[in-house]
Amino acid sequence: MQFSENEARGINGSMPMEDHVSLLIESTTPELVHRRYRAVMLPRIGGPEVLRSVDLPLPEPGPKQLRVRIRAAGVGSTDLMMLAGRYNYAPPMPFVPGYEIAGVVDAVGAEVKDFRIGQRVAALTLHGGFAETIVRDAEHFIPISDGVSDVQAAATVLNYVTAWQMIHRVAKVQPGQTALVTGAAGGVGTAALQLLRLTGVKAYGAASPAKHDVIRKFGATPIDYRKGRLDRLVRACEPHGVDVVFDAVGGSNVTPCIKSLRVGGMLVGFGFMNVRSKSAILASIANTLLGARLRGRRGAFYGITMLYRKDPKPLREDLPKIFALIEDGSIDPLIDAVFPLSSVREAMERLAAGTGAGKIVLTVS
Repeated sequence: MQFSENEARGINGSMPMEDHVSLLIESTTPELVHRRYRAVMLPRIGGPEVLRSVDLPLPEPGPKQLRVRIRAAGVGSTDLMMLAGRYNYAPPMPFVPGYEIAGVVDAVGAEVKDFRIGQRVAALTLHGGFAETIVRDAEHFIPISDGVSDVQAAATVLNYVTAWQMIHRVAKVQPGQTALVTGAAGGVGTAALQLLRLTGVKAYGAASPAKHDVIRKFGATPIDYRKGRLDRLVRACEPHGVDVVFDAVGGSNVTPCIKSLRVGGMLVGFGFMNVRSKSAILASIANTLLGARLRGRRGAFYGITMLYRKDPKPLREDLPKIFALIEDGSIDPLIDAVFPLSSVREAMERLAAGTGAGKIVLTVS
């Protein structure tokens, strides 16, 4: 995959691609210009077909930075939102997507004391992960436990931290409560089901029938959302409603989720599988917050990027707890498929199709 001549001249008024590369070269010392790394660039809004493989100059880390050789990168719905131009925290195009990574420290900035070359680390990168190399401030990296593989780590940063923080920091669920998870066979959904089971919560998972065995595998009761209104299906199992709903769908799904709750219960929205525009995203969040309140329930919207940008400390606290659960066998991240970086288009297409269950991961040799 290489840039065509028209793409190289610049897309949608963006700086031409050769200018971006020139700036990178100019900021790199002459002896490093010949050292390059592969990355996957998103040049313009579109589907997986617009992604392009590029070679970029290998940068040196600044005084407080690490250069990390990426071994695995997670693929998630946020990446699809970036392709569609619907993600508010995406940088201007063209840029390298890739929200979470696991890798090995390759170079250490002069002022960094807590990391060493060869150490395995993970990070919530927000972008830049679909590449062989990444340079970021050292504060963004977290050591990976010895008993956690690169693929497991890359599958954990976004999905399991999201699920953990929604369960323990937002909803603050208690043993014996009941919960509904929508999009339950996805990466965050399966993470939530595993963590809810550890917490002693009776969980229900909304998913298509083909994925019900996955729901049962993690100790939850499957609900076929295609059989009728979600709230009626839930109340057939829990007549008074559930205590908490974790909703990955948004949009028109918000109101049935609210009606699935008992009075005083809590809806935690975290995704937009059913939303196609930025304005609809805002409307979905508003309905989650205000609609729940008007019906005597509580509403909250969780966004890991929003929280992380405000305060990275919770992620640094929570990710090691999740690594410990993987090490002792309490949880096992469900991996849907593993693709090489060169097959990133196929990985994104599989994710967009929604046919799999669990997390898709890219590996980098």
